[in-house]
Amino acid sequence: MPIPREVLREAVAQERTLDVLDARFDALGKRYSGKVRENFSHEGTRTIVVTDRVSAFDVVLGTIPFKGQVLNQMAAYWFEVTSELMDNHLIDIPDPQVVRAIDCEPIPVEMVVRAYLTGSSSTSIWRAYESGARSFCGHDLPEGMRNHERLPENIVTPSTKAAKGDHDQSVAKEQLFEMGVIDPETFDDLERRCLGLFAYGQKLAAERGLILVDTKYELGRAPDGRIVLIDEIHTPDSSRYWYADTYEAAMSKGEDPRALDKEYVRRWLVSQGFRGDGPAPALPEEVRVEAAARYIETYERVTGRSFEAPAGDPVARVAANLGV
Repeated sequence: MPIPREVLREAVAQERTLDVLDARFDALGKRYSGKVRENFSHEGTRTIVVTDRVSAFDVVLGTIPFKGQVLNQMAAYWFEVTSELMDNHLIDIPDPQVVRAIDCEPIPVEMVVRAYLTGSSSTSIWRAYESGARSFCGHDLPEGMRNHERLPENIVTPSTKAAKGDHDQSVAKEQLFEMGVIDPETFDDLERRCLGLFAYGQKLAAERGLILVDTKYELGRAPDGRIVLIDEIHTPDSSRYWYADTYEAAMSKGEDPRALDKEYVRRWLVSQGFRGDGPAPALPEEVRVEAAARYIETYERVTGRSFEAPAGDPVARVAANLGV
């Protein structure tokens, strides 16, 4: 059952979001702050607090209420249902916005899987195609394709994993080999497994009336040498979802497909003239509320579970559940 908009507006008005974690959380271990996640490593275990921060075009823009809970619980769902396809880092979920995981050494490559010619960033496959490119990350693209059109087949377009504040770069796999980031045998194995994960995600999404458009997988090497999924999987931050029943109508009218993911925020930013350069516009209340509603709907549609919005201060709740 959808969360009433009044609840979302109240959370925005009261700034009842999880953003900054104070120094008491450092008791959890060595801290690393990402754009969205706060990571704490201690004796082989990583505690990851998924905040409500939202980023687009590699810029942190503010917060969206309940976003961290959606990401964390949706990732946990996908880790569970794909565990037979590929191992992951999950140990347990001590709080709706926290995961305890195996502390892995990240592999500095994002495995981006695409099924459609789309995207709003300057480095997206659609922007490259629009500018005249007919090859993207080593994949040849047919002439005459339209924005948001289905690609001939699912493809992996790897991306470098940039440091916080820098931009990821889409590259051909041969460039990764030349850079010494990953060897061909490991890449080929991961490409095969990621395509399998994506195909499974497409199937499940289709059963829920959605199109899984594209996604990115992050990987790490566990202490025992296994390469496992880390971070998140098939969430509205890492993936695009479109409504299946309106896709053809939108394409026939030359319109953007109805989306249930962070692309809503990106499109709003583009409408304000922002694509990552210069100061970002502040997200107004209506955008934050609408984004929250879309995140929650994605979670409920995909998992088949009702979203429960906990009351009270999320920072205090997380601190209590982690014992800090």
